[in-house]
Amino acid sequence: MNSEKKTQAEVLAALGSRPDVRLFRNTAGHGFTGEVVQYKDGVAVLANARRVTFGLCQGASDLIGLKRVKVTPEMVGTEVAVFVALEVKSEKGRPSKEQAAFINMVQGFGGIGAVVKSVGEAAAAVESPSIIDKPNAVKWPE
Repeated sequence: MNSEKKTQAEVLAALGSRPDVRLFRNTAGHGFTGEVVQYKDGVAVLANARRVTFGLCQGASDLIGLKRVKVTPEMVGTEVAVFVALEVKSEKGRPSKEQAAFINMVQGFGGIGAVVKSVGEAAAAVESPSIIDKPNAVKWPE
């Protein structure tokens, strides 16, 4: 069974070779910034320390990016970028309520949003025209 981290790396490698898709790791977390007044053996002492949150937003997917799509003939073959959000989970993993809400929001705006557990699922999500044409809300049990 693959870990989430390994599956993320596999998805990035597999879809990263495609000319029509660009994905980026959306690392989220918290840290501190300030003036380093002392640093020794991997321990930093900060003056004026401030907490910093990084990542797109709470619940944002692990992999964020764009897919180039050629739109309908009425738009004279113009290519546009469609927002892609892939929440990568291990085989038994489940998204949090915030992650499911983020995927629903992306789909609701016409983007490609999915919870994936393998490279195959990620590739299928990126190829699915139904996600673009008919946004589908992800149903998660309470």
